[in-house]
Amino acid sequence: MRKTAAAGAVVLALAATATACGGQSGTAGDKPAGGDVYSGTYTVAKDVKVDSATLKKAQKAGQITIGVKADQPFLGFKDPATGKYSGFDIEIAKMVAADLGFSEKQIKFNTIDSNVRETTISKGQVDYYVGTYTINDERKKQVSFAGPYYTAGADLLVRKDDKAITGPDSLQGKKVCSIVGSTPLQEIKKPKYGAQTVEQSKYSDCVKSLLDGSVDAVTTDDAILKGYAAQRPEKLKVVGHPFTKEPYGVGLNKDDKALRDAITSALENHIKNGDYQKAYEGTLGKSGSAYVAPETPLPRY
Repeated sequence: MRKTAAAGAVVLALAATATACGGQSGTAGDKPAGGDVYSGTYTVAKDVKVDSATLKKAQKAGQITIGVKADQPFLGFKDPATGKYSGFDIEIAKMVAADLGFSEKQIKFNTIDSNVRETTISKGQVDYYVGTYTINDERKKQVSFAGPYYTAGADLLVRKDDKAITGPDSLQGKKVCSIVGSTPLQEIKKPKYGAQTVEQSKYSDCVKSLLDGSVDAVTTDDAILKGYAAQRPEKLKVVGHPFTKEPYGVGLNKDDKALRDAITSALENHIKNGDYQKAYEGTLGKSGSAYVAPETPLPRY
């Protein structure tokens, strides 16, 4: 394993859209603060033979193009100073690429907004996509998925010293922030929670409000929240009681079963050999949230 030093702490709002869980606007745009940004090295497979037009085209070009997020700390983030991508999803993308026969130098990362993911994949503008991409039946009408490699769920980010908020049932009268149009926002608005909702255009703004005490919690997928907690583990924590289920998958062309099976095998391989756990602990695990191994074997269809 090798690590590259992260630049100093800067708050940066990046223009992007939506979260994995269906938000219509917003980003998760804080730049990771201090410390090292994890970057693993993975054994590159030789002479990979998969009956996939997408993969054969990439092999001929000597480069594989992967769609990712760029605005989610410790998950999928692009350093504006160096242009380097880092985070848990980036590591997953690299693991898969290695098993398909591509070194990190042969990867081209493309930042793709959430609202054009299906179109981008269907048009072949990326070979596969790794970016908090929830598997659901509606999306399966346009693309296919390998995984899930991680099961997220809407959770709550709170201040480290907060002992009153222990889950969604302890939000009566509390101010909870999320981005406009997001699925977790719609969920937390339900009368059964009794929360007062605050809507922002960016998760980074919600986190600022949490830190300055103007809101009591932030809600979205726990993976995104863990990224923010990993930035400031001395100030923030994830409650750890998800109240929705968001299985993240690797998105790819709907008709490419051969590539889907190859990616599924790659995910299983790196879960079993320990690479996956090291990547989690070096990224989202810095939030203090314990590692949970995905269930294997992964689904195949």
